[in-house]
Amino acid sequence: MGAASDFIQIVDAALAQAATKAGPWLACRPGCTQCCFGPFAITPADAARLRQGLAQLDPETAARVRRRSRESVARLEAAYPVDTIARILAEDEAAADEPCPALDPETGLCDLYAARPIVCRTFGPPLHFPGEAVAICELCFEGAEPEQVAACEVEIEMDNPEEQGPETVVAYALALA
Repeated sequence: MGAASDFIQIVDAALAQAATKAGPWLACRPGCTQCCFGPFAITPADAARLRQGLAQLDPETAARVRRRSRESVARLEAAYPVDTIARILAEDEAAADEPCPALDPETGLCDLYAARPIVCRTFGPPLHFPGEAVAICELCFEGAEPEQVAACEVEIEMDNPEEQGPETVVAYALALA
């Protein structure tokens, strides 16, 4: 098993631990899609995983994901011409209503869930890498005291080893795949 696969297993195990600790505080469930809107930065390794996951989908689902990706890129480029990726990543609320192209609008599920980026794997429960702030979904821990949130926190026992090179967004990673 390769280092990338080991890393994903470590992250997923930490996510499972955080979800268990959070229990009913965790709002993340199939069909909850609030965090699936608005483009976000992904690493080259995330993009490669997404493309590999796309290649493993059945042809009909893959075609739908590619179509949604191309449509998303067209909307993003129309709204943010010139340096599109840099602009949308630099502006906090840029394209906030743009759905992730991996999101199936009919089911509310991620067509590329097994290949999802690290940011998707670590957002929701109080899960983080060493030295990083804990970011939780605003739907989770509603009414919880800070101590209750802290009791559910899980730190991934390693630094993120993935290259942080030129970032992209899901739509661009998949549009030409």
